[in-house]
Amino acid sequence: MAELLIPSAQQLIDGEWAAARDRGELPVTDPATGQTIQAVARAGRADVDDAVSAARRAFPAWAATSPSERGALLRRWAELIGGHVEELAAHEARDVGKPLSGGRMNVYIAQSIIDYFAGAADKLTGVTLPTRTPDYLGYTVQEPYGVCAVVLPWNVPSVLTAANVAPALAAGNTVVLKPSEVAPLAPFALAELARQAGFPPGVLNVLTGYGADAGAALTSHPGVNHISFVGSTTTGRAIMRAAAENLVPVKLELGGKSPNVLFADADMDVAIPAIVGSITENAGQNCYAGSRLLVEASVKDEVVERVAAAMRAVRIGPWDADLDMGPLVSEAQYRRVLGFLEEAPREGARLVTGGGPAGERAGGRPDGWFVEPTLFDDVDPGARLYREEVFGPVLAVQAFSGTRQAIEMMNDTDFGLLACVWTNDVSRALRLAGEVRSGQVSVNQFADAGVIGFPFNMQKDSGFSRGGGHGAMREYTQEKAVAIRLLER
Repeated sequence: MAELLIPSAQQLIDGEWAAARDRGELPVTDPATGQTIQAVARAGRADVDDAVSAARRAFPAWAATSPSERGALLRRWAELIGGHVEELAAHEARDVGKPLSGGRMNVYIAQSIIDYFAGAADKLTGVTLPTRTPDYLGYTVQEPYGVCAVVLPWNVPSVLTAANVAPALAAGNTVVLKPSEVAPLAPFALAELARQAGFPPGVLNVLTGYGADAGAALTSHPGVNHISFVGSTTTGRAIMRAAAENLVPVKLELGGKSPNVLFADADMDVAIPAIVGSITENAGQNCYAGSRLLVEASVKDEVVERVAAAMRAVRIGPWDADLDMGPLVSEAQYRRVLGFLEEAPREGARLVTGGGPAGERAGGRPDGWFVEPTLFDDVDPGARLYREEVFGPVLAVQAFSGTRQAIEMMNDTDFGLLACVWTNDVSRALRLAGEVRSGQVSVNQFADAGVIGFPFNMQKDSGFSRGGGHGAMREYTQEKAVAIRLLER
């Protein structure tokens, strides 16, 4: 296959690559070195107008396209991704700072998501409704909204692009995608492959720029019919306020403070590597990161010792070294995480391992934004480290005694994204799964490994979404009800 090129300082609007109209360009930086990778266009309001207009023009024909044809284009897109895995993986890994193997895994996940919705495109159905007499017919149909605005963060751009764009397109919507200006290269590359797959001009438009410019203009645009946002809770609230002005429905995937709840009877050889991986994968920059470790008191000392040893063994380096963990994505994120590390001991937490920059562990790279995997024990429930999302490789430990206290501590958070339970007691696992206020629960694993179409649900301040499974198709559609009286003829 031909080399996958992303034009410098351009964006994809109405099927063509073009420079921003009036804002110029932005540098994309390698977080391992601080050096510029390439430039992308800096979109402003005029570019957003162009993209939304293109999407609106394309919508009627795309919505009228056979769902089977839409599915075939999505499958062609997935096939092209399969032919460019290494290039896409390098874009994501270098841009975000994660190891190359992590970028490759994210590309495979993105491909599988697009392939899933390719198969689901012609299986979105309504229902027939019961009637009081045979003289009536009632049924529902699912219809696309129109133009969907998709605004994404920088941590897993390939996966998030697929998870939000694929169901929207499968359902018959057109999309204006704004990836983060911090890590836009993989979304741009995926969009180029969608263009090569044969999606009509205007069906998928991609631009990037600062949130205050492009993001605010897009989410407040009167030509947008639906908004999907992934990011911080603070920004999610601002987007809801903007959407209220236009009465536009919003899908929000926000922050998390996910607990790993470890009982004494758990298989420690399985649990501990997964727990460490849950907070060091992508340097902890995941909304579902396992940032709280709740341990049954009788085994806490042993668990803390083993987790600390595993953290010290984590290999750190730049994306192309393909080790276990890379740097944080930006200097701003680096400074933010270091601020948590400095504050935690003042709030009473006991530092067990880590606690500072990891340039030496990363081969002596003072210009990279590397932070050590860090473990704090005896973290106070009122501390910022326990309550707020750090988005870094920082783990807070607390002890519990008994199932009831474990449930109370699991729920002692404003967030409700993912909860993980480690135990060999099936009854206890089911009880915790039933009583925790969380959109997702995993037992004896972290996240949803091994389950196809697992919904990416959330509760509380983590937002509200029906992503990740067949329900995502309904997230991007509105239901119409039809009632017919059958007249005598």
